[in-house]
Amino acid sequence: MLTPQVTESNSTSVSSKTENGSYVKTEVHTRTTTSSNRLTKANSVSSSPFAKFQQLERQNSAPNSQTRPCYKFTDPALARSASSIKDRLLNWVKAQTKEYKNLQVTNFSTCWSDGLAFCALIHHFYPEAFDYDKLTPEKRRENFEIAFKVAEDEAGIAPLLDVEDMVVMRKPDWKCVFTYVQTFYRRFHNDPRSVKPTYFE
Repeated sequence: MLTPQVTESNSTSVSSKTENGSYVKTEVHTRTTTSSNRLTKANSVSSSPFAKFQQLERQNSAPNSQTRPCYKFTDPALARSASSIKDRLLNWVKAQTKEYKNLQVTNFSTCWSDGLAFCALIHHFYPEAFDYDKLTPEKRRENFEIAFKVAEDEAGIAPLLDVEDMVVMRKPDWKCVFTYVQTFYRRFHNDPRSVKPTYFE
């Protein structure tokens, strides 16, 4: 929470004598502005990235919210552009993971709920890091732990998603997954191991 600025104005009169004996009166105006930035206790408490996403979602979906959601595009051209970016990223993920069993990535929510999509994506670039064929959809926690750890240790990709949050959520917020997967794209799209989608600009 930002505290308001406080401005104080002062005026001082100074008289000085000139060489011919007359007096000149000069007014000096001073203005002081002070402010302090303080965070509320709620904002200063650290939380997981997933929790921050959820907080943002609640703020944007509040019925009495006075501000527009940050991810809502009112300009049709911008909306089409955002949709295009989402589709392009999804097509890139499909190209990297098309050879993996038990996996069909068609969205950024339910398709990622068991952790296998994350595992397949990072395994494509680091096949020696773990044995993908031994993974099962039932071992969700293990899948998330493997994927996030390998992505961080091998590729330097920060774990924007929390394992505990992902285990609880059967239908992850697509915006959270989308944001995390973007970091994979930025890290690997120019990598020689990256497979170019058939329809990708």
